[in-house]
Amino acid sequence: MEARRTTEIVPGAALLTLVNVFETTPDTQRKLIELLTAETEEVMSRQPGFVSANLHASRDGLRVVNYAQWESTAAFEAMRRNPVCQASMGRVERVAKPDVHMYDVVSTAYPPTRLTP
Repeated sequence: MEARRTTEIVPGAALLTLVNVFETTPDTQRKLIELLTAETEEVMSRQPGFVSANLHASRDGLRVVNYAQWESTAAFEAMRRNPVCQASMGRVERVAKPDVHMYDVVSTAYPPTRLTP
């Protein structure tokens, strides 16, 4: 069995991070999340170079954000050329159009560690 990779939010990691923002309505947000979950599990997660996808639902019901990672830009571009993936993306785009951008993680912040005497 192949080991699963987890989302890596580490500055300088050699991963492509995608942030996809979908505008929704409170009535369509749940449908979009269910569709994105199914398409990710059934199609995207099976593509070479896929690392992870994380869905975020805005509390006001107006957006869904998909924070996804791929091993490389080349892996992501190969997925986009795959007809099976194009059909998957088409099913999603019939519900909501994504605003897709590619990112590199450049900084993270955490609270300072408290030392106890």
